[in-house]
Amino acid sequence: MKLTTPKLPQLFKGIALFTPGGDLIYCIDPTKKNRWHLHLCIELQEILGLSEPPHFLIPGYTATIDKWLDPHSQQVQLFAEAYPPVLRYQALLNAIFHTGEIIWQLAPWSEEFCNPMVIATYYEQFPQLWENHDLVVYLDEQKSNLDSIPKETSTDSQSKMEGYVLRLFISGKSVTVEETLKSLHQILEQSLSLPYTLKVIDVFQHPEQAEIDLITATPTLIRVWPLPIRKIVGEFDDVEKILKLLEVTN
Repeated sequence: MKLTTPKLPQLFKGIALFTPGGDLIYCIDPTKKNRWHLHLCIELQEILGLSEPPHFLIPGYTATIDKWLDPHSQQVQLFAEAYPPVLRYQALLNAIFHTGEIIWQLAPWSEEFCNPMVIATYYEQFPQLWENHDLVVYLDEQKSNLDSIPKETSTDSQSKMEGYVLRLFISGKSVTVEETLKSLHQILEQSLSLPYTLKVIDVFQHPEQAEIDLITATPTLIRVWPLPIRKIVGEFDDVEKILKLLEVTN
């Protein structure tokens, strides 16, 4: 594969998103103001023909790089880090970001953000992500349609632009569970204008994940992304509690 990369500015922030199969999509942001994770997921959905953006890959399958100017020394500084699942791609990362042979740092890691067993549960729905299509895709600013998204200035608003990753823990299938799912979907559809991924996990089928997430009762809803992680147990008829967990205000 011949790798063709864009000419990079001297200072920039770069974000790379990998698939479990090894495909790569990345972006360059000279302004360092935009949130790119959502755009990378959407573009990956279009390229691979996925049913929805694979938000569950964030942050575990990402790597970021920041080249900035030290105001005191006036020297260009470089900070590059990658999560464990993609740290083995350092040579490719150095090639697309033109960083020579630098050693990428290991990003702060917690398996609750990208547990391998949980990621594996998405295989049936997204088998394309586990195939290697030999893809290295550069997403430029014009193609991402950033201008069509309202510009927010607060940190909370910028975080919301990345969408939501939610987990719902249930105990088997029953009329009560079906009613809970129906009620929750209705609240999410009516309250969220941003993309979201809701993963339903049956504690009987995946007890190991229930143990990792410290699930003591069901149903339990966890907001995995954006950080910080939050959870509520039961009472899914209480719309205000769910909106508080999502940080949605009317």
